[in-house]
Amino acid sequence: MESPVSRVQSIERAFAVLGALGDGPLGVTEVANRVHLPKSTVARLLASLAAEGAVEQLPDGTDYRIGDRLATLAGGVRPARGLIALARPHLVELAGAVGEAAGLSIPDGSLVHYVDQEESQNPVGIRDWTGTRLPMHAVSSGLVMLAHMHEPDIDRILAGPLERFTPATVTDPVMIRERIRRARMDGYAWTRDEVAEGISSVAAALADEDGEVIGAIHVHGPSYRFPDAAGADGADGADDAETARNRIAADVVAAVARASKALRRAG
Repeated sequence: MESPVSRVQSIERAFAVLGALGDGPLGVTEVANRVHLPKSTVARLLASLAAEGAVEQLPDGTDYRIGDRLATLAGGVRPARGLIALARPHLVELAGAVGEAAGLSIPDGSLVHYVDQEESQNPVGIRDWTGTRLPMHAVSSGLVMLAHMHEPDIDRILAGPLERFTPATVTDPVMIRERIRRARMDGYAWTRDEVAEGISSVAAALADEDGEVIGAIHVHGPSYRFPDAAGADGADGADDAETARNRIAADVVAAVARASKALRRAG
């Protein structure tokens, strides 16, 4: 079994190899000379990094360069920070209007990555989800992102294993597709008790100046504070709950519209 020291050393060597490739494509021998490691060690490191998409071989099959996956990860850092700064005032305004926590998320493959959250003033709140990544099918932000994806991408995501978090998590691809269709029609999506029991959420997709969806804004909080039309008693109760749900969703959509306008101005 590899010791912790060996694992740390492997990480340090891998970063040294990546640093050497930062100036441009190099062969195994050139990398080994720059990082002062045996060629056999460098060859193993490059093979491991290539398997993860961090580096790739040039078509000639000798030199290596930084891979698309690493370049994408690095390139996404600055735009994400800029998006957080632009969206923050609208999260604050939304949290104040609804009285629940408001959050910002971005797509990360088949996952939703929560990157910012504004807390509500309610004394009974929920945890801060910033930094968490969750499957798109299980959260409201993911459903509205899926609603703006191309069909082949949706097919790929729904073809994989769909994790169930609670008894309420929808994992049937047919049902998820219906929710995607509804999100396209409504412009928002709801989830209730699906990623964690007792938490409800509604989200709308956020587009940049080119009309490309780059994230989502949502509000979430304890389910007992959110209206549930399905669980309301009597026709009048159901109507009141639906009206309240529509009002909350409209607040989220309006916040997204303001954030999108700010993005267009910044763009």
